[in-house]
This record gives sequence, structure tokens and C-alpha cells, in this order.
Amino acid sequence: MTTEGENKNNQRTQFPEKPETADMAVEGCTVNNDRRGFLRGAGLATMSAAVGMVIPFHRNIPQGFIPAAMAQENVLMGKDGLTLLNDRPVNAETPPELLDDAITPTNRHFIRNNGLPPEDMSAEGWTLTVDGFVDNPMEMSIAALKDNFEVVTMALTVECGGNGRAFFDPPASGNQWTLGAVACSEWTGVRLKDVLAKAGVQSNVVYTAHFGADSHLSGEEGKLPISRGMPIAKAMTDNILIAFAMNGEDLHPMNGAPLRLVVPGWPGSCSQKWLRRIELRDQVHDGPKMTGKAYRVPAYPVSPGTDVPKEDFVIIERMPVKSLVTFPANGAESGKETEVRGHAWSGDRMVDSLDISIDFGATWQSASLDAPVNSGAWQNWRANVTFPQAGYYEVWARATDSAGEAQPFAINWNPKGYLNNTMHRVGLRVS
Repeated sequence: MTTEGENKNNQRTQFPEKPETADMAVEGCTVNNDRRGFLRGAGLATMSAAVGMVIPFHRNIPQGFIPAAMAQENVLMGKDGLTLLNDRPVNAETPPELLDDAITPTNRHFIRNNGLPPEDMSAEGWTLTVDGFVDNPMEMSIAALKDNFEVVTMALTVECGGNGRAFFDPPASGNQWTLGAVACSEWTGVRLKDVLAKAGVQSNVVYTAHFGADSHLSGEEGKLPISRGMPIAKAMTDNILIAFAMNGEDLHPMNGAPLRLVVPGWPGSCSQKWLRRIELRDQVHDGPKMTGKAYRVPAYPVSPGTDVPKEDFVIIERMPVKSLVTFPANGAESGKETEVRGHAWSGDRMVDSLDISIDFGATWQSASLDAPVNSGAWQNWRANVTFPQAGYYEVWARATDSAGEAQPFAINWNPKGYLNNTMHRVGLRVS
């Protein structure tokens, strides 16, 4: 278990252009109407307690300011043990050993932001618009979604397309995710396909377009940080949700409160957070991070470091077969016998088998692999291992999916560092 001290971060103002949000996120406090940054009531008391004495010049504290004495305060409110990769926008991953639960707790679910979260995330007054090439354009409150469509709960795997980017050589630009930009929580909402069917999908529709309430890092009015979509055939599948709850509670603010899409098996960028609008289009969507090289890979294998022409990139759709060892932790001490366990998943497919090796791939042992609890969920696996003698060992995990595709030992390099599905290796010191 990560201790409070280990979990504290350096001083970071998460929302430099949204100071009121910073005040609320860090201290649960608001600023006075005179806009001079005087923290009223419990907010000022909390800050005074944190620094250990009164703050004589509290009226001069700027909006969004976090006192230097609180530099070690954890800004990832409601999260536990996550590693902060970037604070503007906020991106944080979960160490593999903290993903051991069959269903990922909310406080262990990773964070992937592209812009600044909206200040107002209240479900009251929030609306979703569905328009474009539809017969019946709609604008609905969250209450209306609940009243007019079947509400379902599903365990769904969400993974960032750049998960594993840190292991590419030469390095690829972007957040240096290692292994923890993946999770499988229980999401509650309504099926996207039911909402689109009621809106009336016209015959010329080929793609969806998703729009959120987050704002661009530049602060430029009307500029979107990200707006992606998916082919209409994918949008009409059974396991894509417009979600308003996560693990039986309201969505966490950093995971898209109060409304988001959850699109399992495809890059997490399809799962628009703070969802405000879905437009149906007669062309492939061309919103921010849909064109150029974002969430795209070369259409053919390339040598490391190759400069690939932009026109030779193709959009990432399904994610590749992958697995994770969640117990024991990498670097752990172990006896000669131990259970090894984790998860496996493969885009829109099933995982058929999970094998482990303790002799650097010379031989393999089949693990017990559960079926997914529903379509779109990862599959849990476990195996009992006996080490022949004391020493250093590595446990390798290799998943094979229903199309016969298996995790490789090494992956072809690509310029943006996407789709790394190399086998997970965990080192153990056996005594």
C-alpha cells in the first residue's frame, strides 16, 4: 500500500486558467466575491491549519494559489497511489500492483486529460445534444436519459492508446505512460445505440463526432482540446455507454463527471469525457486530434526513427491483445511457491489463453483464465508457480486472443508510441 508520504506530489496548480476550480479541487473552498483571493470560512481555516498558524496577509492570496508550505499536498483528490505524469493537463497512471482488483476502484482509475476540466460539473442542468444527420435532433437532461432509455451497468475496459509509450526506443513524444493507463470499472448509463436509434440515424451517416465541455489549454474561446469519433457501425454495438455513474457512484470529476462516453476496446480518446454533444456526420470526423498523426500509426512497418509522411498514417481502431501482471509486484520478494495473477484483454475480441514463463520464455505454463463478466470487460487470470531454487526470476505473461494473435516480445516502433502490447515482465527475488 502506498503511504501518504509516498503519495504526495510537488506543488502543482492543476488549473492555472481555472483558479476557482483549483481552490475547490485542492481545498474544497471558494473565493470571495471581491475576487481578491480571500479564502472564506472553512477554506481559510483549512489553509491555516495546513501551514500551522494564521496567515496575516490572506487577503492577498491570488486565486488558484497553493501555499508553498502545502507543496507536498496531494492534488489528485479522490485518487490513491496514482503516479502524476503531467499537471497541465492532468495525466496520471496506476502502478500495476494497484490494479489487482477484478473491477478497478474509482480511486485507482487512471486519468487522461487533453484540456482543462469544466468548472461546473453538476448533473443538474447538464444537457446532451444529439444532432447532425438525424431525423429527430434531441437535447436531453441526464434525468431524461434515465427516464427514456434502459439503464444498464457493465464492466468496461478503457485504455489510453499511448499506454506503454515509455518503452519505445527511440522515445516517442507525449505522456510517458508505462503500464497503468488502463482500467476496468463498472459503468452505469444508457446504450449509445439506443439513443442514436431514437434520434434516427440517416442513411448517409458514416461517423460520429463527440464534443466535451473541457477547454483548450490556451484558454482561446471556442477552441477544443479534443473531439474524436468512431464509425457508425462501431457506435451501434451493444457495449458502448453514455455513462453517468462509475462503480455505483457519480462519476469522478477527473473521469468525466457528470456524463461521458465509454467505448471499450478502442483507444480511450474515443470515450469523450464531460460529454455535451454527439453529432452524426457523413464523413470521417475531422475534429481536433482526429487528423494529422494523433491516434494514428503508419500503415506499414517502419524502422525506428523513420520520418513517416502524414498521409501514410491510419486511424487507430481496435486495441491489440494485451495482459498485465498485478501480483506479485515487480521487484518483490517471494518464496519458492506463489500465486501469480492479473488481467488480459484484446480490443473487440476475447482472450483465448494466457501463458506464463519463469525461465525467460524457454517453456510456458497455462494460467486459469476467466471469461469476461460481459462484452468489453477484461479477463482475470491466475496461476500457481513453483520456483526450483532461490535466485532472481522473471515472470512473463503472454495473452493470445480469439483471432490467434499473441503478445510479442518486442513491438514494431511507431513515431507516436501507440499500441505497445509487448509481454509484461515482473522480476522477483526468490529466497
